[in-house]
Amino acid sequence: MRTIWKNVLGVALVAVISSGAAIGTSAYLMNRNQRPAELTSGNENSFKQSSYRLANLATVAAENTDFTVAAESAVHGVVHIKATTNARMAGGDEGQYIDPFEYFFGFGNRGGFQRPQPQPRVGAGSGVIISTDGYIITNNHVIEGADELEVTLNDNREFPAKVIGADPTTDIALIKIDAKDLPTIPFGNSEKLKVGEWVLAVGNPFNLTSTVTAGIVSAKSRGNIGTGGRDRSKIESFIQTDAAVNPGNSGGALVNTKGELVGINTAIYSETGNFAGYSFAVPISIAGKVANDLKQYGTVQRAVLGVLIQDPQYVTDEEKENVKVFEGAYVGGFAERSSAKEAGVEKGDVIVAVNGAKVKSSSALQEQISKYRPGDKVELTVNRKGDTKKLTVELRNAQGSTKVVKAGDSTEVMGGAFKALSKEQKRKLGVSYGIEVTGLTNGKLRDVGIKKGFIIMIVNNQKISTPEDLETIVENILQGRSEDQGLFIKGFYPNGRTKYYAIDLAE
Repeated sequence: MRTIWKNVLGVALVAVISSGAAIGTSAYLMNRNQRPAELTSGNENSFKQSSYRLANLATVAAENTDFTVAAESAVHGVVHIKATTNARMAGGDEGQYIDPFEYFFGFGNRGGFQRPQPQPRVGAGSGVIISTDGYIITNNHVIEGADELEVTLNDNREFPAKVIGADPTTDIALIKIDAKDLPTIPFGNSEKLKVGEWVLAVGNPFNLTSTVTAGIVSAKSRGNIGTGGRDRSKIESFIQTDAAVNPGNSGGALVNTKGELVGINTAIYSETGNFAGYSFAVPISIAGKVANDLKQYGTVQRAVLGVLIQDPQYVTDEEKENVKVFEGAYVGGFAERSSAKEAGVEKGDVIVAVNGAKVKSSSALQEQISKYRPGDKVELTVNRKGDTKKLTVELRNAQGSTKVVKAGDSTEVMGGAFKALSKEQKRKLGVSYGIEVTGLTNGKLRDVGIKKGFIIMIVNNQKISTPEDLETIVENILQGRSEDQGLFIKGFYPNGRTKYYAIDLAE
């Protein structure tokens, strides 16, 4: 009997000890999870590290985020855009076509050969309604070259649209439909976006209308992703996200969880043409200003500092000796006319802020300056060999003035009337392209001595076939979209004299 009780008490004692150990271990582990994590090895503890809590913050944030309200409001403000480019015969002259059956065999159409008919090209994209009376913001590449635009609203109503203006530099365009009381997406503040913040991409990928995807802001002021190619006039300062964006999303909305418009979806990073992890949006701080300019002036009022910039980490070894900060925009030189230089900015300075807004890279500086117009004054914070200085700069346009540039100013500046050469003129003159100066007023053409009847053939190494070709070159220079500051014109008079003229558009 005594032996039995000894066994019972032994088992009970083991149970009590086991329970105590389990409770103690559990309490220790719970308490350990509530304390800053510590490394166990003495050698590892020699490193200085910030304390942190072992909480899955991402999961908590995701569980507490409701996308439904933002998605519901945003889909009504996003439209589908169909862009149609009418068929055009190659060469543009149907009468010059030679039927090969007739040419080789002499029986022409009897051989069953029919001239192939080119088909219209149809593209699709998205747009965002930004006013109740029908103004819609989209990408320039969505509507570029289109002869017809058709907009389909979220409620399936269809409207023809007209182009108000477009800006290839930022890839933003403004179009309009004739409608009233439309749902809009309110503008948010793209500069207050934080990396890691949730955003929604709303658009029409693969013609799948009213599609919403979610992701986070992966980076801000992202540049050099290749959308500008070699054109350094392109403004690249994108919001990078991992929200799924595919062909057809271009021109659609990037909204925050409040349903506010913070960007216009523009590009994807992909080796296949479809989504492969990251997408890019033009911040609404840029896109909204461009849209307002296009509506008010018909063209963008683009301000410039007149500086040549790059990221500080890419400067030469000689220059690095004087660089004390590696976030900002390094000033490597100046344009011929530079308001920044006049204000006291020096070569080697690193611009670190504009009006108090921090600048971390050269693309971030582009983003900040693109919010302003010629004539605006901004305060630059620069780091000069370790010293901080504040300088006030009055921004100007690419021509060095603060005047407003309006659409069509190229004709007024040039002071001339032009027409494309007719077939008969081309035959008589022995040329295949060119335009004729048919009239002159007070302007650049008369100032340099060009007379009525002059045939313009080449401008800045580009062949000129229509008056629109010349207007495009001049407009690009006036609006700062070209690195050229003037025109170098080659042509001749009907009597055969070849002439060269140089026109300075910066004067």
